[in-house]
Formats: sequence, C-alpha cells, structure tokens
Amino acid sequence: MALTPKVRIEDILNRVELYRPDMDEDLLRHAYVFAANRHQGQVRRSGEAYFVHPLTVAWILAQMELDEVAIAAGLLHDILEDTETTEAELEAQFGNQVSRLVVALTKISVYESSYTTREETDAENFRRLLLASIDDVRVILIKLADRLHNMRTLNFLRRERQVAIAQETLEIYAPISNRLGIGAIKGELEDLCFRYLHPHAAERLEREIEERAAAAKRWFSRIQDELVQLIEDHDVQGTIVGRVKHHYSVYKKLKAQGIDVSNVFDFLAFRIIVPTVADCYSSLGLIHQQWSPVPGRIKDYIAMPKPNAYQSLHTSVIGPEGHPFEIQIRTEAMHKIAEFGIAAHWSYK
Repeated sequence: MALTPKVRIEDILNRVELYRPDMDEDLLRHAYVFAANRHQGQVRRSGEAYFVHPLTVAWILAQMELDEVAIAAGLLHDILEDTETTEAELEAQFGNQVSRLVVALTKISVYESSYTTREETDAENFRRLLLASIDDVRVILIKLADRLHNMRTLNFLRRERQVAIAQETLEIYAPISNRLGIGAIKGELEDLCFRYLHPHAAERLEREIEERAAAAKRWFSRIQDELVQLIEDHDVQGTIVGRVKHHYSVYKKLKAQGIDVSNVFDFLAFRIIVPTVADCYSSLGLIHQQWSPVPGRIKDYIAMPKPNAYQSLHTSVIGPEGHPFEIQIRTEAMHKIAEFGIAAHWSYK
C-alpha cells in the first residue's frame, strides 16, 4: 500500500469513483475544505502542513475502498482534538454518521494514554477493551490508517518517542489489523516497527535479504516464467506476482528457529491470482506436477479459512538447485480480503 507523495482531493475522488460511481462528492469536498481551513497554520514535526496527514489518511481509506462517510471522517479525524471545533458544530456541518465516527476516534486517544505496560496479557486486554468500545468497525479502520501514516513519518520524532510509538503499534495495532484480516496494513506496520525497535537487526537483515534476492534473481525470474507458461498451457487465466516476504516475518522465523538468513530459502515467494476456486485447486495440482512439494507445507485455507476470513492455498516446492520456495494461490475476491480484511466488505455496500 504505497504512499502517494502529494495527495490531492481529486486523487481521492477519482479513486472512490472507481468503486462507488454514485458517491457523495459534495460530502467529501465539504469535509476537505472544512478540515483544510480548521487546520490552517498547523505544522507537523516534518515541517509540512498538518493537513497533509488527514488528507493522506483519507487516501489510505480510499485505497481500502471504504465509503464516503468513513473517508470524510478520516479527513476530519483530528478536528475535535487539534482545533476549536465542537461536537455540536461538527454534527451540524456533517450529520450524525460522520460526527459519531470522529467522536469515537477522539476517545481512542484517551484509551491510548492509559496504556503504559508492556506485558502481553495487558496488551491483549487493551486490544479487547479497544475493540469492545467501538460499535462501528469503520472507527478502527480509520485509526489503523491514521497509525500507518504516523508510522511512515516517525523519523521526524525524538528517538524515545519513536520507540514508544513503535512498541505500542507492534503490541496493539498490528495485532488488531491481523485480527481484522488486513494483511496489507499489518505487514507494513510490523516492518516499520521493526525498523525503529531493532534498527541494527533490521538494517542487517535488509542488506542480507537484498544480497540473497540478487543472487536468486536468475532462478527466481526463470520460475516466474515457468509458472506463467504452466497455467497458460492449461488455459488458466491468472496473474503471477513474485515478492519478498515482509522482513519482520522473516526476522521472527529466524529468532524462533535459531538460524540465520543463509538458512532461509523461502523468503522469496509467488502469489497466483485466478478467477475461480476450481482454478485455485487445478493450479495447485499443476504446480505439484511441475515441482516436488515439501512435505507438511501444503495448507488449504480455502476449505478451512483462518478466523479473520483469510483464504488461500499455500504450498512450498523444491525449485532449482534444491531451494524451496512458497506459492500462494487465491481468487481476486480472496486477495482483496487478504489485503484489506473486513474493510473489503464495504466495497459491496
């Protein structure tokens, strides 16, 4: 979920129109103008105008394909806390739906200030308290977008604040994003936290993975070509993407197994996105005919979805020079849920 350097309201409107052709453009433009005026003169630690933050939060929400009410609330999410705007004025301007979301987001800040311990049981209790206090899931989705942009710009804060915010994010918001099935946000939050909490380990791992990926580039490219040819030869329409796994997930694996990165061969993986569930299973069969599967590494999350609704087929196979690599197979609908979890359901409302 890459950040667009300079987001404009037109970018947000154009993105929303792709999935909500009958969107309430007036609501979004009104929220944009209102928030821009109220935040005028405010500056972030980076030196840029403060309004860049709510505007970017709104852009992230549009990428998640949330509705106009949520995006308007994203534009306005700091309006009660950081300006003279009152709840009554907010409701008069934007109605009950938007104001309820903004009020709930403001209350989360109060909950955050009460979280000071670092025990896992306390973190879990806090996550439960936070989720139980919210009666509209859009509130937590906006909060996750807010936290994601704050983590992306954390480098402008003092070191002690960086550590405190990264620790809170890793203990509270990354697990919540995982619980809601929002893989795109979970992975980026964890990698950003890793960078601030373990900077030397993160830098070393990034360098080692880049070196390993460069060395594997030749066979990795060859496998991708073979995968494309394999499904085309059997009349399966699909998209194949090669990727490097999130660094924090690799780091956790190294720590858990007591190994170094030279012993990890499946940090490179492929994702195959096909039209139907039948195509998922037929593609898995074709792959196992082409390469030998690693015993015990075949997982059917289509028949048995994860609690957060994640669905895919996972397999690891033995590739060139005896190196294993991982393949995930899913439909477009499954991919959307894997990336954006519960937020994906708003696209169909």
